[in-house]
Amino acid sequence: MKTRITELFGIEHPIIQGGMHYVGFAELAAAVSNAGGLGIITGLTQKTPQDLANEIARCKDMTDKPFGVNVTFLPVVNAPDYPGIIKVIIDGGVKVVETAGNNPVEYLPALKEAGIKVIHKCTAVRHALKAQKIGCDAVSVDGFECGGHPGEDDIPNMILLPRAADELDIPFVSSGGMADARSLVASLAMGAEGMNMGTRFLATKEAPVHDNVKQAILEATELDTRLVMRPLRNTERVLNNPAVERILATEKAKGRELEFGDIAGEVAGVYPRVMLDGEVDCGAWSCGMVAGLINDIPTCEELISRIMADAEHMIRQRLSGMLQG
Repeated sequence: MKTRITELFGIEHPIIQGGMHYVGFAELAAAVSNAGGLGIITGLTQKTPQDLANEIARCKDMTDKPFGVNVTFLPVVNAPDYPGIIKVIIDGGVKVVETAGNNPVEYLPALKEAGIKVIHKCTAVRHALKAQKIGCDAVSVDGFECGGHPGEDDIPNMILLPRAADELDIPFVSSGGMADARSLVASLAMGAEGMNMGTRFLATKEAPVHDNVKQAILEATELDTRLVMRPLRNTERVLNNPAVERILATEKAKGRELEFGDIAGEVAGVYPRVMLDGEVDCGAWSCGMVAGLINDIPTCEELISRIMADAEHMIRQRLSGMLQG
């Protein structure tokens, strides 16, 4: 399938693996890229720029296909070494960077000079227009359904994607609620040039996470996610568990007096315990509503091949068959 996204990133299929904390390691990124999609290493999971450089090198040993690095710009006092991170991305010959969080404009000149394509994650059309204005090559439009941070507007993709298509000149991909060929074909119909999948790639054989995490996603339905940290205007969609129930109870009890410290024990630093050690009930971890559409744990090759074959059949047979004359 040929779209503006496949041409921009030099990939075979218009499918991108989202950058996920303690998930986006070289093993998963390489598997997605080898299957014809665009794999993504999560930059901030690596503790230092040198660790990231090592992870990029590992990924290059596993694939000769394009892959990217996610860099999330956090609004924190003690920020990561962003200049160091950008330098190792450039020195490592990475061709795509997925940015998220705060405005990446400070680092765009260096990335552009190195010939790197930048796709920025956005939860609102106004943010996507800003990304376009500052020079991003593409955007990932995240609907309210997504795991992780859906923003504060609560606009689902059935509205958000057509709105993005109405306003943007640069290509964009859908994100949030994406799992299969139906997701891809619907996204294309609404103006996207491909799709980004996070939770779906968590439940693959190559995802370097504990089997407890994969099993929790298989057992979940579309009713099993919750929104936490909404009173702090840092909303995150997570899979429900006892720790999440405690967070919600604390948020209700504290009301407007809620501070991050009140829930930090169930939120801060839990990802290694969840993803690596399998302690799926120890805290809040991102998961999309799309868990309700995930019923197996295929390889990345099996998943992407199935999506593309089903999408072609859907377009050529089901949809074209509805036309008369």
